[in-house]
Amino acid sequence: MADLNALTSSAYSHALEVIASVEPRIAEATRAELADQRASLKLIASENYASPAVLMTMGTWFSDKYAEGTIGHRFYAGCQNVDTVESVAAEHARELFGAPYAYVQPHSGIDANLVAYWSILAHRVESPALEKLGAKNVNELTDADWEELRAELGNQRLLGMSLDAGGHLTHGFRPNISGKMFHQQQYGTDPVTGLLDYDAVAAKAREFRPLVIVAGYSAYPRRVNFARMREIADEVDATLMVDMAHFAGLVAGKVFTGEEDPVPHAHVTTTTTHKSLRGPRGGMVLAGEEFAADIDRGCPMVLGGPLSHVMAAKAVALAEARQPSFASYARQIADNAQSLAEGFLSRGARLVTGGTDNHLVLLDVSSFGLTGRQAESALLDAGVVTNRNSVPADPNGAWYTSGVRLGTPALTTRGFGAAEFDRVAELIVEVLRATTPGTTKAGTASKASYVLADGVAERTRAAAAELLDAHPLYPGLELA
Repeated sequence: MADLNALTSSAYSHALEVIASVEPRIAEATRAELADQRASLKLIASENYASPAVLMTMGTWFSDKYAEGTIGHRFYAGCQNVDTVESVAAEHARELFGAPYAYVQPHSGIDANLVAYWSILAHRVESPALEKLGAKNVNELTDADWEELRAELGNQRLLGMSLDAGGHLTHGFRPNISGKMFHQQQYGTDPVTGLLDYDAVAAKAREFRPLVIVAGYSAYPRRVNFARMREIADEVDATLMVDMAHFAGLVAGKVFTGEEDPVPHAHVTTTTTHKSLRGPRGGMVLAGEEFAADIDRGCPMVLGGPLSHVMAAKAVALAEARQPSFASYARQIADNAQSLAEGFLSRGARLVTGGTDNHLVLLDVSSFGLTGRQAESALLDAGVVTNRNSVPADPNGAWYTSGVRLGTPALTTRGFGAAEFDRVAELIVEVLRATTPGTTKAGTASKASYVLADGVAERTRAAAAELLDAHPLYPGLELA
């Protein structure tokens, strides 16, 4: 390991020298980013730390290659090595998640969702419409036919989880493209418990009769019964799409199994490859073979040229996730989230749903007299990196919010355990109790400005430094 650390340190030191020879400001910003990440309690649920192997894989000459198309069927010559990269990444994805088919080209989570949506529309709407119009493919359509087909594709129905209940922008939020592609409605959570009410979802599905039901979340701190969601979809002849971007690592690590594993139950499953999966920033689509031909049209349907260097990094990260150590890591993520939640509850803080059984905690900061934006900013001053987030029926809307979302994947990567997360909860509560809302220039209460009591930020940073020093980020990596 010592030799590997020395090689890694040497590689990054020399790489930064090469970068600095062209643009020293970028080299300096890169060094500063590592220093900042090492010195911060990173609790953003959608962030993690990729391994040096994953990071190095992205910095290769695969970045220089265009490779539109699919494996063995490219629109550019000389893609044999890209074929190898994409094949290996897809193989690891299929084996890791038990999926018949994997598409590893999407550049991001929203790209993966767009590929999925349009593939479902093609599978469920375009093919039957072409048959109805007497055409074998879209190239045979007249202008009038195109207008009819476009209307069919653009006005289908989607039922997704509302943003304030924990859903994502791409699940039918009106300002997002998903909310413009579809005639959409949203399901929420029980107003008292904050939990999913499957009977209520089923009733809404029967009334609305959607073509697509989207399950999955970005800020729902509980597990989902995907077998029940599939029953609901089957009853109304809908396609069940699951966005597991946030909890893919818990699926890969077999923390979520049976009814809580979306892959066997969803028609189509999408994910990012960073977050709890701990890979490069990118997306992926998993599905049954019946959707493969439509998803393979992701480029040029939605995507441009695949990012071959990122696909290579996905392959490395997925190979890492197939190791036994990753299952232990995934279990620790969930255990640490429990410890963080218990740390908050024992100190009188309010949590949406009263706790967690996944990787995130949603803290309702209105009990501290703060908005999410005020809490987020005060915590950042104290070296605690979080993000504000809506809570169900949030009176402060999606910008100021009443909540702060916290996740455990990143600090779990650093080696934090139950005791450290209890201490993190203690530090956060101390900061929030020492923060008061500010006022506007007109003297009215502000939703953005705040006042943090003197000395609190410094004390919190010092306490955080003790935790962080005991669990260094990229241990053994020293830059010359």
